Amino acid sequence: MKGHLSHDYLLEVPAAVVWDTYRGLELGKLVNQMFQDVVGMIEVVHGDGGVGTILKITFPPGTLGLSYMKEIFTEADDEQRVKESEIIEGGFKDFGFEVYRYRFQIIEKNGESSIIRSSVEYEIDDKLQEIASLATTKQMEALNEVVGKHLKQKWDSSNKKP
Repeated sequence: MKGHLSHDYLLEVPAAVVWDTYRGLELGKLVNQMFQDVVGMIEVVHGDGGVGTILKITFPPGTLGLSYMKEIFTEADDEQRVKESEIIEGGFKDFGFEVYRYRFQIIEKNGESSIIRSSVEYEIDDKLQEIASLATTKQMEALNEVVGKHLKQKWDSSNKKP
């Protein structure tokens, strides 16, 4: 069984600015500095932020009953502003998902705003289809909201007009 979930988050910040944060390791650094209570602790196991980079995310207590996961970056497309990663250990794999993939796409709406499209793709054995209801974009939505507020505040303060 395969599934797909998606969520759009509108942000009054240019797409290029948002992509600079989401494309490599900057997002993880920002989470560790400001949002550990929402997302957890992110550590680089291997890599420099490009394809093949492996991260370990240790979740805050009570996060869907998960303690940690490791993910690998499988796509980083600067032209399309797409970043994709797949869980390789822990997390939703522990529930029985064969594949659990996260994808962020930063879409330019106009010169002053953008959309963060977050999606999850998953595969699970047909016999475990009741577990498919655990798939969610909620963590990504929370991340986009806190990072979005931070980027908006930073963007507004650096672009004040006299």
